[in-house]
Amino acid sequence: MTLELVLFFILAVIAVTTAVGLLTSRSTIYAALHLVTNFVTVAIFYLLLDAPFIALAQVTVYAGAIMVLFLFVIMLLGIENIAGELEWKGLIWPVVMAVILLAEGIFLVVQRIGKNIYVESAGTELSNASTMAKYLFTDYLLPFEITSILLLVAMVGAIVLSKHEKPAKRGLEKTR
Repeated sequence: MTLELVLFFILAVIAVTTAVGLLTSRSTIYAALHLVTNFVTVAIFYLLLDAPFIALAQVTVYAGAIMVLFLFVIMLLGIENIAGELEWKGLIWPVVMAVILLAEGIFLVVQRIGKNIYVESAGTELSNASTMAKYLFTDYLLPFEITSILLLVAMVGAIVLSKHEKPAKRGLEKTR
């Protein structure tokens, strides 16, 4: 067993543990910290695959900028503990969008089943930022756009979940 394989298994356990911690955490702050840890672990996976540019982008863009933005929204809106009743009518559009996203994912997987997709070691071609940008915005444009849409949906979801109804002011009600 090589050192890289041992490091891979250790990082895999950390990645899965932080993902489960993200999903099961009752505190939004702890969930965000689990997500940052998961992003850093994925960046180390990229380093193991000899892709330092993607690892750097993972840390700076996701663990840095996006998570700072998420934490800012969490702190600004004060959504630490959200309690409310589940309304089934409000779940129609999210379920429709989830089914569309699932169908799109199945279509992409079925489309690539017959193709031999082999990722070569990152040599001089893939370590060049302009070549990587060409691949990102041509061959991998759909996953890139899906990621941006998911981040936008997460931000809108955080804002929608944090909406509180304003209580009626006392003393201003009309008396009968």
